Amino acid sequence: MHPRRASSFCKLCPANSYSNKGETSCHQCDPDKYSEKGSSSCSVRPACTDKDYFWTHTACDAKGQTQLMYKWAKPKICSEDLEGAVKLPASGEKTSCPPCNPGFFKTSNSTCQPCPYGSYSNGSDCTHCPAGTEPAVGFEYKWWNTLPTNMETTVLSGINFEYKGMTGWEVAGDHIYTAAGASDNDFMILTLVVPGFRPPQSVMADTENKEVARITFVFETVCSVNCELYFMVGVNSRTNTPVETWKGSKGKQSYTYIIEENTTTSFTWAFQRTTFHEASRKYTNDVAKIYSINVTNVMNGVASYCRPCALEASDVGSSCTSCPAGYYIDRDSGTCHSCPPNTILKAHQPYGVQACVPCGPGTKNNKIHSLCYNDCIFSRNTPTRTFNYNFSALANTVTLAGGPSFTSKGLKYFHHFTLSLCGNQGRKMSVCTDNVTDLRIPEGESGFSKSITAYVCQAVIIPPEVTGYKAGVSSQPVSLADRLIGVTTDMTLDGITSPAELFHPESLGIPDVIFFYRSNDVTQSCSSGRSTTIRVRCSPQKTVPGSLSLPGTCSDGTCDGCNFHFLWESAAACPLCSVADYHAIVSSCVAGIQKTTYVWREPKLCSGGISLPEQRVTICKTIDFWLKVGISAGTCTAILLTVLTCYFWKKNQKLEYKYSKLVMNATLKDCDLPAADSCAIMEGEDVEDDLIFTSKKSLFGKIKSFTSKRTPDGFDSVPLKTSSGGPDMDL
Repeated sequence: MHPRRASSFCKLCPANSYSNKGETSCHQCDPDKYSEKGSSSCSVRPACTDKDYFWTHTACDAKGQTQLMYKWAKPKICSEDLEGAVKLPASGEKTSCPPCNPGFFKTSNSTCQPCPYGSYSNGSDCTHCPAGTEPAVGFEYKWWNTLPTNMETTVLSGINFEYKGMTGWEVAGDHIYTAAGASDNDFMILTLVVPGFRPPQSVMADTENKEVARITFVFETVCSVNCELYFMVGVNSRTNTPVETWKGSKGKQSYTYIIEENTTTSFTWAFQRTTFHEASRKYTNDVAKIYSINVTNVMNGVASYCRPCALEASDVGSSCTSCPAGYYIDRDSGTCHSCPPNTILKAHQPYGVQACVPCGPGTKNNKIHSLCYNDCIFSRNTPTRTFNYNFSALANTVTLAGGPSFTSKGLKYFHHFTLSLCGNQGRKMSVCTDNVTDLRIPEGESGFSKSITAYVCQAVIIPPEVTGYKAGVSSQPVSLADRLIGVTTDMTLDGITSPAELFHPESLGIPDVIFFYRSNDVTQSCSSGRSTTIRVRCSPQKTVPGSLSLPGTCSDGTCDGCNFHFLWESAAACPLCSVADYHAIVSSCVAGIQKTTYVWREPKLCSGGISLPEQRVTICKTIDFWLKVGISAGTCTAILLTVLTCYFWKKNQKLEYKYSKLVMNATLKDCDLPAADSCAIMEGEDVEDDLIFTSKKSLFGKIKSFTSKRTPDGFDSVPLKTSSGGPDMDL
């Protein structure tokens, strides 16, 4: 080290030099030794190995050829002269350059230039988009002969985080890979800068759907130790924020990140072989590879294809226009058609009726068909009745904090949740904020604060007693629910399950109504994104808004970090009251008046809905009145039966007397006469008795004939004939 004049400032010795304690100058190392920046001694150079060089491709020459070349990794610390040292391999044969990337064309001097707007290419020649189509502008990089102009690479020290002015990634034809670096713990940096985004002209701006573009890349890592690959996103030149990390070897795979803000955006890949610092290179064969990068809807981008658009007729011909919100494009005719009811439109693929995705159960679409939502109304049908629910009292946002957690140093923090259940026309109402960057900004000055809006979000809260600030610190906001999948009493919907055993069982016999949500955030551990379920349970004793709880076995709301579960108990979660929820109590008849009173069934398992009917009063007859009526009717009936019995008994006695007398007289007359030849009525005789009862006279005539045959003494006259055919004798 050496002092400056009138200053005690010390400066580090450069690489390959050293200084002892108290010295004011640096000494150069011997040729067979080396040192790092700021060293106090020099180390012997090791023999060069295959880990001390890398390979790359030269830029295309005028003949359209490229060459494979090998280069020593810098700084070069190995020696080629030692025994067993490897030599730098010779350059390869010249080969034809790979094609240009899609959207570019090859010029006469074998360089690649972008096609003008309105045309597309597959990497060779530009072709104008046909009528009724528009270019799908973006950037697609899959051939790596030279680094694109909007990308740059460098190396960041893993110790003091200084940029070393070295190349961190090298092109390799069909992929780009990490170079050797200065040491194994350096960060190999690759950055892509996009000036802004431009949604397709045929897609109307959608305030509900935040996606303005997306970036997709295919990568691979080959590691023998604890390597890490970071993917970071920076907005408006602000500090890059890591959005995903991969540790260890990862097979060839694809990753997609949704861009929700139309602004200048930078995408950065950083690869670190190991966190341990060693002077020599041991793990340069541990590499990260990127095969392709595709960014959609880029401002001033190029197109690899043209897509159908909605046509608008004008004086100069047909031109592309945007369809109204909620309308899809017919590929054949270029006309716009409205999506069917209860469907939402895929904003970035609005082609054909298949672009209209059905809403889940218990939900409906908003006016512009951009999202499905629940208006806090739900119905459930059973074989016996229909249960109707109204959750409007639960539409406001609520908060819930999990149990305290502690860092390795003993600092306390909480996971804080904000939930919005339904209603609000589907607008997400829960907001979680990162206010860490605001803490040191003087009061009154605006600072950058990152907020997330969702149906359900989570933030980490560090209480004031830990930070020393007046208010708690809110950081790491995460969206747990970006869209509502459906509302049902089933435990599973669209691959999301809400296990009943996570919460204490419901005891009232009314199934829980479950709201299912998904989040767009895809992480390494949550490959299909996060999901959230909210069980809404009828609890008549808990007044609005009720109480929220987390699973007893998972105090932070999740057991796997991807699926979150909540239980919301409230009286407002009970079904609406209906006629099946009350019954009538009828009083006794007092003074000719009877009262009917309606009361709720106990326990009352409903809220809202219909009210109890008013008490009903009716006129009635007492038991004394009906007893009197019954006794009177019984007495009359008994008298009538007695009279009829006497009448029929008397009539029977008369008939019996007549019959007995008739038999006696017939016996006395016949005893003195010869035996009768015949008792039959002879031909030609009058059959008076038959005529009396069989003549077809009127009822009055029958009675008259019957009475005319009676003798003056009141007995019937019976004609009898003797067997000898004598004169008639009247008895």
